[in-house]
Amino acid sequence: MNRSRLLALAASVALVLGPALTLPAAGAEPAPAATSTAPATAPAELPRPTGPHTVGRSTLHLVDVDRPDPWVPSAGPRQLMVSMYYPARPGTSGPTAPYMTREEARLLLELRVPDATVPPETISGVRTWAHTDARPARGRFPLVVLSPGFTFPRATLTGLAEDLASRGYVVALVDHPYENAGTTLPDGRTLPCAICDELPEVGPDVVKSRAKDLSFVVDRLTGRHPAWRHARVIDPKHIGMAGHSIGGAATATTMAADARVRAGVNMDGTFQVRVPASGLGGRPYLMLGQRDRTLDEDWNQVWADLDGWKRWLTFAGADHGSFTDVPLLAELIGIPDTAQMPYGRSQALTRAYVAAFFDLHLKGIPQPVLDGPSPDNPEVSVRLP
Repeated sequence: MNRSRLLALAASVALVLGPALTLPAAGAEPAPAATSTAPATAPAELPRPTGPHTVGRSTLHLVDVDRPDPWVPSAGPRQLMVSMYYPARPGTSGPTAPYMTREEARLLLELRVPDATVPPETISGVRTWAHTDARPARGRFPLVVLSPGFTFPRATLTGLAEDLASRGYVVALVDHPYENAGTTLPDGRTLPCAICDELPEVGPDVVKSRAKDLSFVVDRLTGRHPAWRHARVIDPKHIGMAGHSIGGAATATTMAADARVRAGVNMDGTFQVRVPASGLGGRPYLMLGQRDRTLDEDWNQVWADLDGWKRWLTFAGADHGSFTDVPLLAELIGIPDTAQMPYGRSQALTRAYVAAFFDLHLKGIPQPVLDGPSPDNPEVSVRLP
């Protein structure tokens, strides 16, 4: 394995993402078999969604004609790819949606584990639970917008997106082109990363750009002529936002500029842009991270600045990627897991607490689990105001 390349990437990314880096291979000497694992005999699958709804998924290609791409201006207007997850009609069946494209998987492996010997299909073939273009369930549902970590495609938050949709949310999972390993467009082109080796310098600019991306997505989903044909199922008065790593940092910056976002979650992301001294207008905010975040001056300062309902949750044994599908992908590639918390448990806790937060603040359903320790979840510490 090209050890020097991985360590250089780890050093730059860790400055922006926080105390721990995923994929785990970048942080420690790999075991001898780390790059020679044979592909699984059967496709791996994400954990089954826990809510009562079957899940549908459709894909949107959005173009902001009023804004040039911030990283590759010669590419023209800013383009975004968005996966829409939503409650589907009861009885929906048939093939499930692909996890990511083969080319996205190839570029992800090339960027993060360049000497991996597993084929891209090992990653792109992960089984999901959402049914492509299924008919939506009747009714209106809160909207949650999700933003992934830097260098990672939107697919790495699929497990959380599917689970929220199964619990009665419309979820817009956003890819930010040129900020991740690869984003495939409807015409078949896959846009590679343009700034993945420019951390930490571009960190604040990425957060500010994502805030514009995310508000634009809300515009196109809730405006007079929405881009999604099923937009009627969105309740535009109940919008939340969550993200991992730099995507989590972008939630606070978006909320500071966009009052439509009523509640936000940061999953283990370093805040690149300070929360305004005036706070977020009293709107609720959840800080969800690994235990080392308690020593993070950045997080402690933001905690002090938040002016509304707030909670700070830490998962003992988690690392930076534990809030995403990345531990599963690392296992498929053959990379030893650096987190003490197993993937299944970290995914279950992330789903439970993110859903509890949005159930409380977008649906008005009381959630005592957010108010202190739970005997069922001894790994979780809850910090109250």
